[in-house]
Amino acid sequence: AGSDGESIGNCPFSQRLFMILWLKGVIFNVTTVDLKRKPADLQNLAPGTNPPFMTFDGEVKTDVNKIEEFLEEKLAPPRYPKLAPKHPESNSAGNDVFAKFSAFIKNPRKDANENLEKSLLKALKKLDNYLNSPLPDEIDAYSTEEISVSSRKFLDGDELTLADCNLLPKLHIIKVVAKKYRNFHFPPEMTGISRYLKNAYARDEFTNTCPADQEIEYAYLDVAKRMK
Repeated sequence: AGSDGESIGNCPFSQRLFMILWLKGVIFNVTTVDLKRKPADLQNLAPGTNPPFMTFDGEVKTDVNKIEEFLEEKLAPPRYPKLAPKHPESNSAGNDVFAKFSAFIKNPRKDANENLEKSLLKALKKLDNYLNSPLPDEIDAYSTEEISVSSRKFLDGDELTLADCNLLPKLHIIKVVAKKYRNFHFPPEMTGISRYLKNAYARDEFTNTCPADQEIEYAYLDVAKRMK
């Protein structure tokens, strides 16, 4: 739960699972949990573990990757759409961006800030390059016209996949927190990231599962260190 104990709080892992269920077409209810006053039945289910976790046939799954694998396996075609990316590279695209952001935002030393920002920009540029590089199915082997820049909407094509459910909540946090506490913006010349986020914000599965910006800022209030 958020700062008021009821609204949706900042948790990219929960949002990842919300997006998966929404994209699968599953009807589900969201019940937020105030972690300061965690209900006893939740504490008994997975002692020492914070949400998200999942119970099925008496078994508790606490690893978000395992939960994702389980949902993809159980909620399968023909009834539910397959969400795994076609291109394995899409799964790892941007996988170091959040770690670089965390180092950047937690750093209190002015003398280290420039290098940490450069490191974050380098990771973002790598992601931007992937988003701008045409995927094999965008290239027509019989066409004489060469495609140099991708026009796809998301990591793996024009549809959201598991890779997007993992990356987009984290990118949104970076955008909100870095702007608030470091006056950092995604460079406009990173057109792949700009296109990606623009398309993501046009999808209900993403925007309607995002916490309010104030909740994200509040979650990082003590994490984002003041520069000295």
